[in-house]
Amino acid sequence: MKTIYFCLLVLSLGACSSSTVIKSSDPDARIYVNDEFVGTGQAVYTDTKVAFSNNDVTIEKPGCAPASYNFRRNEKADGGTIAGGFFVFVPWLWITEYKPEHSYDFDCVAVNDAVSGS
Repeated sequence: MKTIYFCLLVLSLGACSSSTVIKSSDPDARIYVNDEFVGTGQAVYTDTKVAFSNNDVTIEKPGCAPASYNFRRNEKADGGTIAGGFFVFVPWLWITEYKPEHSYDFDCVAVNDAVSGS
């Protein structure tokens, strides 16, 4: 019986996570989410943040001005979690998910050009 409860606990915690693929138009650009490096050119980002949480994306490449974007965990409803919330309120904290993919354009603007405004 303890094994069943343990499995249910593990499954319920896993259901709280949401993932998205972050792509840069420049395959050599480094991708950071919330100031943490997640990959170069393309990365998978997963977290267990509650619904409507904000994430900051920074795309950088040596010699180029960084580009900043953000996305929120309110892009897609999670039907299973919404239904589970009727039995136990806590799952409603995770009723939304990220879109499967986020793509961002990254045009290298030389650091000197970005500073001078040219």
